Amino acid sequence: MSLLGNLHGRYVHSRRVRVLRDTLAGLLPQKGRVLDVGCGDGLVASLILEKRPDLEIRGIDVLVRAGTKIPVSEFDGSHLPFGDQSFDAVMFVDVLHHSDEPAALLAEAKRVAGLTIIKDHRLNGVLAGPTLRFMDWVSNAPHGVVLPYNYWPHERWHESFASLNLTVKEWKEDLRLYPLPADWVFGRSLLFVCQLESTARSKAED
Repeated sequence: MSLLGNLHGRYVHSRRVRVLRDTLAGLLPQKGRVLDVGCGDGLVASLILEKRPDLEIRGIDVLVRAGTKIPVSEFDGSHLPFGDQSFDAVMFVDVLHHSDEPAALLAEAKRVAGLTIIKDHRLNGVLAGPTLRFMDWVSNAPHGVVLPYNYWPHERWHESFASLNLTVKEWKEDLRLYPLPADWVFGRSLLFVCQLESTARSKAED
């Protein structure tokens, strides 16, 4: 592993996965059946399960790694191979910007689950594009992950949610995924976590 990769693993990765565990665990439904799309090795999901043993989480990915920490099956990157409302929630953790058609995956998530949880990036702020590309390359290039660098600005995320009749129930920006001073560079306005549900379901619950 390169020196840069070692520094990322020691200085950034361990804190990042702990913060993600705590944030995502609080957004998932009680005793829910959860699909983790693009789960990688399943580390984040496995840490969530330690905190939330009431959940059932299975993963799918276009590239199934050896020794995954949760059950993982392969999919084509576009269609979720499950029936309508097969799950209580779908998670996309740093996945949608790797897709050529993020809106199509969001539509699939809405089809198979009542809730959608997203952790992703926003193309907003000074040098947002170069910063996000660097983060992506350091984190994913060593694993052979496709890097289309398909980042959306804040407005496009919300336009896509509205077009799919998805209501934002929770929105978090100040995630503090990285230790200081790294968070001043790689955190700021670039990252978010949100919880979505269909507009029809939201109105019915109200």
